[in-house]
Amino acid sequence: MEHDFEDIEVKENAVDLLEYALKHKRKKCMINTGSMTDPYIPLEMEIGNVRKVLQIIYEYGFGFAVITKSARILRDIDLLQKINARTKCFVQMTLTTYDEDLCKKIEPNVSATSERFEVLKRLRDAGIPTIVWLSPILPFINDTEDNICGILDMCMEAKVYGIICYGMGLTLREGSREYFYGQLDRLFPGLKEKYIQAYGNQYMLESPDSNRLMKLFYQKCRQGGIVHDNEQILQYLHTYEEKESAQQLSFWN
Repeated sequence: MEHDFEDIEVKENAVDLLEYALKHKRKKCMINTGSMTDPYIPLEMEIGNVRKVLQIIYEYGFGFAVITKSARILRDIDLLQKINARTKCFVQMTLTTYDEDLCKKIEPNVSATSERFEVLKRLRDAGIPTIVWLSPILPFINDTEDNICGILDMCMEAKVYGIICYGMGLTLREGSREYFYGQLDRLFPGLKEKYIQAYGNQYMLESPDSNRLMKLFYQKCRQGGIVHDNEQILQYLHTYEEKESAQQLSFWN
């Protein structure tokens, strides 16, 4: 990139391009967003592109799935309900730490865990299915039994459909590693040396307690009736479904 990572470039004709694509698409499908950057950035409350997109997705009868860490999504809960009534709508939220103080340290510019928990419960009450991404788990920071249990207890209370977890750890590429280590120096003095000693320049940094925490994860999910097979969840996310009421409406129209 030729600019700072925090700088945002808005694709001004994105809404028009999406409408053109959906208008000419013969087969309905799920529309996904949020995997590369959170769509509910602060600027969204000014430009409203996500809301315009949701309206178009609803009008053309497509499904919708989004990943976010922001409580701003509640602004659009009416459109999410309308999409879900016609086809399928899923909201995915990333949860990293049960500890609010730790959350403010490692996720300073997004909604706190407690706010995201409230979003999950609001979506539950609105009949909108939810999925939680349990990541990243940072060795020697949030890879604790208390943290995993705290998050899973919230997920059970919010009646989430499933939890995606690719293990207890994180990945570090060249470039991101330097940034991450800089933040360790700033927030957790002395911890960088522990990381270097334990992992060197490894891409995958697995928690020393990974096996026990994954067993705990599977056990709690089974107890709470939460789907925890990653492939099963992803397949369901990407499978378009048209509900019977929508089919009847289409027939009579």
